[in-house]
Amino acid sequence: MSTTSLTAKYRPQRFADVAGQEAVKRILSRAAAEDKIAPAYLFSGTRGVGKTTLARVLAKALNCETAPTAEPCNVCSQCRQITAGVSPDVIEIDAATHGKVDDARRLKEDVGYAPLNSRYKVFIIDEAHMLTMQAFNALLKTLEEPPARVTFILATTEPHKFPATIISRCQHFLFKRLAQPELEAHLGGLLDREAVPFESKAVSLIARRGAGSVRDSMSLLAQVLALGGAALTEADARSVLGLAGQDVFFGLIEAIHAMDGPAVVELLRQVLDKGLDIGFFLRELAGMWRNLFLLRQAGEKGLAVVNLPAEEAGIWLEWAGRFDAAHIHACWQMTLEGQRRVLTSLEPALSLELLLLNMAYLPRLLPLQNLGSCTVPPGRSGPAGAPGTPGAPGGSGGGGGASGPAGPRFSPSGSGPAPRRVDGPAPRPPQGAQMPSPAGAGQEPSPSAGPVSGVAERPTAAPAGPKTWDGFKRFAGKGGEIAGLKKARGVFAPEPEPGEVRIGCENAFHCGQLTQPEKFRQLQALVAEYFGPGVAVRVEAAGNADRMTPDDLRQYIDTRPEVRQAVSAFDAEIIERKPR
Repeated sequence: MSTTSLTAKYRPQRFADVAGQEAVKRILSRAAAEDKIAPAYLFSGTRGVGKTTLARVLAKALNCETAPTAEPCNVCSQCRQITAGVSPDVIEIDAATHGKVDDARRLKEDVGYAPLNSRYKVFIIDEAHMLTMQAFNALLKTLEEPPARVTFILATTEPHKFPATIISRCQHFLFKRLAQPELEAHLGGLLDREAVPFESKAVSLIARRGAGSVRDSMSLLAQVLALGGAALTEADARSVLGLAGQDVFFGLIEAIHAMDGPAVVELLRQVLDKGLDIGFFLRELAGMWRNLFLLRQAGEKGLAVVNLPAEEAGIWLEWAGRFDAAHIHACWQMTLEGQRRVLTSLEPALSLELLLLNMAYLPRLLPLQNLGSCTVPPGRSGPAGAPGTPGAPGGSGGGGGASGPAGPRFSPSGSGPAPRRVDGPAPRPPQGAQMPSPAGAGQEPSPSAGPVSGVAERPTAAPAGPKTWDGFKRFAGKGGEIAGLKKARGVFAPEPEPGEVRIGCENAFHCGQLTQPEKFRQLQALVAEYFGPGVAVRVEAAGNADRMTPDDLRQYIDTRPEVRQAVSAFDAEIIERKPR
């Protein structure tokens, strides 16, 4: 078979033959049938969706010997001349090379002459956004009131570059990208006409790579068919177009889930060694995270919208259940936002490697739940997008498995307003709230206004020696200092048995350091080892506790290890610091 210029060979010659654009075709066909033609038309849309094709079909319908008609006959002399591009009354102008004001003035002179041997004189201006402002101004009056039997068709991919005065004088039709099923059907019909056997996956792959453009898809098809194989196969399409297969994405998702950085780097090296298209790889990666997010949130109901083959849908559904929704959502957003940075980078391969490694190590790089220990005044919430707020990864808007149980927040002092509930990735133990014992992990803290107390996580026999607060601080310091414990004041009350350790804090910030879930569990374990099993822990803020000062807040945030990691990993800068 001949694969020379499939686009030209199969260019539609009738309205019905054009793929997609149903609404535009109906309007233009009816206008031609009723002979109700506008002075000027503006066709806008992405490349390869039929703008110039429909302009030529409309010109044939207007000048066909059977006109007025809804479809050109394509057999009369007028139709054949327009198809061949030699009709004296259908003038095609490339504005990229004829867009100056002098060209517009010559065009105005030509408009004044009547059609030579056709019903209408049609001017098709392609890439019309390339006209200069002076040329647009020269055409203003002509577009609004052209002579009888003259019409203009302006085709463009960038309508935002048109002056509003031009757009207001035209009937504007927006051409849409073709949907995936429409494009697959069009390519399949073309292969049937060429008598070429094909695999449906290969056609689907080319259509997806074409991104809604008929011309791009047909050019890619011609490129694959140039191999000269007996049939169109998926393997040939991937090999010629440089596209990654599903095995690559299955290996990638497995490496990311295992936080296996070397495996991610090795897989990326294989992708680059094959010469795969990085731009399309990123598009496929974004689609993978999108499918995982929908499957993670909707389960089997999401299979109806992810458009996956039956043999792959079950595997992706299983993988979706292994990730937290917050992790999937963050990786999806990182992929979409990183596409431009990767493709415009001086080192695109290294940029892509950094992006993939950030996804793999995201839970380690940004333990955002540790940032939730600052208190917030009643009636106020944290900044938009902060961890623990709706819409942030791991927050209530993340929909996710990374979110812990909602915990109550109290005012810093014991006599403040009533507690209120907030959602967050890892709510800190509130001052004045009952803490669950480790055996009851996963239970929601009680919203009562009592003190923070709990049972040690790893009770062991109490060591020999005096059971005093100062002795406990020395004992605790041997294994690494707990933030805030050094400044705390405390007392051990042995009655009633098994006893209780009461810890007083200077302010809400100090109290937040000790009642952070991880630190509080560590404190419970140390109390059990020193004072004995079953000893409760009570953390209380002073009656005049208040929000931390700006200097305290700056020191607290800037010294946090996770904040330093985030600043270093993303080359970020802290602009503003607010308490939560």
